[in-house]
Amino acid sequence: MAMGLLAGAIGLAGCDRQNISELEEGVSTEADVRARFGEPENVWDAPNSGRIFEYNRQPQGQKNYMITIGADGKMAALRQVLTPENFAKVQPGMPMESLRKLLGKPAKVTPYALKRETEWEWRWVQPPNSPMVFTATLNDDQHVLRSGSSPDRGTEAP
Repeated sequence: MAMGLLAGAIGLAGCDRQNISELEEGVSTEADVRARFGEPENVWDAPNSGRIFEYNRQPQGQKNYMITIGADGKMAALRQVLTPENFAKVQPGMPMESLRKLLGKPAKVTPYALKRETEWEWRWVQPPNSPMVFTATLNDDQHVLRSGSSPDRGTEAP
């Protein structure tokens, strides 16, 4: 089973690279994006009447993409959001919706009823090639309490 998941993740990564190479900022249209990536997981409002398409690669993959479509219907930006720079933006008090818009859908959500907390986890790769997990802990009011990264123990051989 683990080999099947690994093969699927590798295949998905290869597909993403090809799809990304076929898109060009300012030229590719919303239809081009949908043809390469399919239906987005979520659509967020962007500044200046644009929209942001969320393409989630969790839990098998280690990337999440946000693709901005401008008011003119053309792709304005394509970015992989699971990065140390974005993780640094996650601060105590940040609302859950802002966290989701920043990083996309998490790979795993674990509620801890007695502690009245919920952990959200995203799998990512710290350059050059270290599998990691970023965890954000939210309180009952759905605001970040704390966050941080650790090695992804799920990728280690038994």
